[in-house]
Amino acid sequence: MKWKKIISALAVSALATVMLAGCGNSEKSESSSSSAASSDKVYTIACDAKYAPFSMEVDGKYKGIDVELLAAIAKAEGFKYNLKPMDFSGIIPGLVSGQIDAAVAGITITDERKKAVDFSDAYIDSGSSIVVSKDNTSITKLEDIKGKTVAVKKGTTGAKFAEDNKDKYDLHITYYDDSPGMMMAVANGNADFLLEDYPVISYQIKIGEQAKLKLAVKHIDSDPPKYGFAVKKDENADLLKKINEGLKKIKADGTYDKIVGQYL
Repeated sequence: MKWKKIISALAVSALATVMLAGCGNSEKSESSSSSAASSDKVYTIACDAKYAPFSMEVDGKYKGIDVELLAAIAKAEGFKYNLKPMDFSGIIPGLVSGQIDAAVAGITITDERKKAVDFSDAYIDSGSSIVVSKDNTSITKLEDIKGKTVAVKKGTTGAKFAEDNKDKYDLHITYYDDSPGMMMAVANGNADFLLEDYPVISYQIKIGEQAKLKLAVKHIDSDPPKYGFAVKKDENADLLKKINEGLKKIKADGTYDKIVGQYL
């Protein structure tokens, strides 16, 4: 009799455990389903931490072309996001790993990058420039970079150009985490020239932030590439659609021109 009571108690306990487990799984599934269907989804979208005039911190808040276009697109399409400033070199890996949902960080659309991420429609023309110190007269055309030391930012198209043409031009490549670092290297004579996207360096020189630098070659590309928003490959198609639709809307209503016109 005693054994029957023990067995009965164990059976009830086991049944209760199964029922509780079933309820727990049901609640989790419902919560996940509800979250996926909710219009209150908050995306994590990265920008470059230091990339004026596209993204820059001013009085504790980020502003610039990328940041303000993103805000306008989100408003037009009605989605929410958290902005995550990052070093540029970590942005593509962050998308691939799922750490971030999307990025707007002056990312040049290239065939190589298309293997890792999906791009939105292009939102601005780019193209790399050769930049030297103001008193440098030895570099006036692309061929003049032979045997020189170049400063590049990790993970950029400028860095790729230097790497792809290292042997052709006998280049000595020095890497930096951000644009200010490589600009300082050239200004201080630690590198002969740098490769930077034309909109960025033209803005810096225009506002007097880089008074010690000058443009030596405006474009090293005959057909300047373009920037696009990036999302994790084969995922976030809905977000990509919202970005493209929002971009069309803000171009149509004049918001795009107003934002870009402040800086370029």
